[in-house]
Amino acid sequence: MATARGRGFARGGAGVSDRPSFKRRLLFALSLVTLLGVTTAAFAGIGQVGLFRTRELHSANLASFPKWRDMLMRFRHELAACTPGRCRLDEWQQLVASLHGRKPMAQLKLVNKAINRHRYIEDWANWELADYWETPLQFLDRSGDCEDFAIAKYLALRAGGMPAEDMRIVILRDRQRYRTHAVLAVYVGKRVLILDSLYDAIVEADVIGHYEPIYSINEQGWWLHRRRRRPLIRAVRTC
Repeated sequence: MATARGRGFARGGAGVSDRPSFKRRLLFALSLVTLLGVTTAAFAGIGQVGLFRTRELHSANLASFPKWRDMLMRFRHELAACTPGRCRLDEWQQLVASLHGRKPMAQLKLVNKAINRHRYIEDWANWELADYWETPLQFLDRSGDCEDFAIAKYLALRAGGMPAEDMRIVILRDRQRYRTHAVLAVYVGKRVLILDSLYDAIVEADVIGHYEPIYSINEQGWWLHRRRRRPLIRAVRTC
């Protein structure tokens, strides 16, 4: 990818998966269903259409997401151990303080712009790992890839008073760039707004036709997504 303000689909790099094949993605989806104790036939029972007009299967069990749980734990420890002037804590506290007393839409714009100022960098270059989920303080210090942008936005808004149930980090396929990507979805009233590392503009999920969510997650649970009557599109690169 280019810089966050480069806008368009110029960014490249590693993200939340490593060029998954069709077979691997299919097995992954089936394994998620198995974790919920249901069969694929249960998809027919999913009622309300959810993110990006997909059918959603929800679970409150986060046991299968160690990177997410570990990141949240590390972040709590960092906040307890850091002092102003260290760990980029000043920058974090200033961002969070700027959110208090503002309306939700103003908070979203502030956070999206502040986080998108940081550069994109792959996990291999940053951590010598294929996939590493950074805490916000690590992101402010070293920048990161697409899910790190989404995580920093999520936790900044949480610290600013946004309820967890109103937000989800969404891991998805970008059908235009044929890559796996991550964004933050925020529910404001009856609208679902997308905060994307590719754009400073905040848009409604319903107007984005090329994003196909795989799963979404917050502190309270996760959702498996399935787009009905549409073939799976192979994601050949990430972020």
